[in-house]
Amino acid sequence: MAKIPSVTLVRKIKAPPAKVYAALTQPGLMIQWWGPDAGPTLSAEADVRPGGRFSIVFRLLNGDEHNPRGVYQEVVRDKKLVFTWEWAGSPERESRVTFLLEPLEGGTELTLIHEQLPDEAARNSHEVGWRGFLDKLSLFVGDAAWPS
Repeated sequence: MAKIPSVTLVRKIKAPPAKVYAALTQPGLMIQWWGPDAGPTLSAEADVRPGGRFSIVFRLLNGDEHNPRGVYQEVVRDKKLVFTWEWAGSPERESRVTFLLEPLEGGTELTLIHEQLPDEAARNSHEVGWRGFLDKLSLFVGDAAWPS
């Protein structure tokens, strides 16, 4: 049986879990930074509770606009978010994203898991996008540099 493609990224962020969680869940904050590159976030909606929906619209530097959206499946404040991930116009390609936030001395260890991706091309594209996303998140919450 073929393995279903997924992405797992771990990032140390120099901000407490509550600040990282807020940046991931509060539309007024999400609109200030969300996306994989320096392009703008055009809208952000989030009803952060199991069964609640989110929708983000962002524009890439190349001009392409994207609108990922989904439904929150599990919400543990400052610790865990699990939600479906679908692209407008492609509901059959629904996948699942999990954010795990663990407190560290001086910050947070964030683990991002994106599962049930449809193919390797989608996995590779999402890995690049999520890396850019985590870079922007780290900068937004105040992470100038984390010593390795």
